[in-house]
Amino acid sequence: MEFLIITGLSGSGKSQAMKAMEDIGYYCMDNLPPQLLPKFAELCYQSKSNIQKVAVVVDIRGGIFFDDLFESLNTLKIQGFKYRILFLDTADSELVKRYKELRRPHPLSPTGRIIDGISKERELFREVKRRADYIIDTTNLTIGMLKREIETIFLEGKESKKLTILVVSFGFKHGILLDADLVFDVRFLPNPYYIPELKNFTGNDDNVRDYVLKWEQTKIFIEKLKDMLDFLIPYYIKEGKTQLVIGIGCTGGVHRSVSIANVIYKELKEKGNRIILRHRDLK
Repeated sequence: MEFLIITGLSGSGKSQAMKAMEDIGYYCMDNLPPQLLPKFAELCYQSKSNIQKVAVVVDIRGGIFFDDLFESLNTLKIQGFKYRILFLDTADSELVKRYKELRRPHPLSPTGRIIDGISKERELFREVKRRADYIIDTTNLTIGMLKREIETIFLEGKESKKLTILVVSFGFKHGILLDADLVFDVRFLPNPYYIPELKNFTGNDDNVRDYVLKWEQTKIFIEKLKDMLDFLIPYYIKEGKTQLVIGIGCTGGVHRSVSIANVIYKELKEKGNRIILRHRDLK
């Protein structure tokens, strides 16, 4: 039997993850107090039903019972019940945004600031996240993307990637990419904006892409950038980073940055990374 524990920060998408698990054949239980995990696992393993895949959601809604989670996990191990943990993480800024959109208080800070509750919860989950078998950062994932990621891991049996890479093109004249971990300025490349027949096209169009990529300095830059990312990404994963935002900037965010971002996205995707492409300033 497959026994999966779904947990993570409040607002990170656990309910959507549970729905996705149900869609691929898991029997799901929401908001199970951690203290009841061993008993529930025992019932599932001893059941004569045809249930072969079980997922339970355990989170901060369990209140004081949450303190019993580690004891329950140790009990499961002692009793010989095999389990895996799926941890959903999200950036603080996105969590605050989600809470404000729903106009709901954080369960750990019902009358105070949302960010204070998030900080308390993140500290409580620190060890749980470290023990997790799978980590999905939902900061920039749509519901469809999250469902697809779950299908990839639990239906297709592919290896889980603990790092989500977001490649974003942008224009410096519209402001720098504030949440970027790495920013690369491609304004040194010839600008298609000044070519009349290219001005009204974008880096998603073949004529602009071909123009940007034909220069020797472009080819050298791309190769050096690919080498740098190949070097850095394993170390980011080793340090426990769950999201890496790579910004590619030009003047307006329409021609050069879009072309280069598309190339880097394709390269990283072909290497099996969990990756998202976004063109911030492309209307």
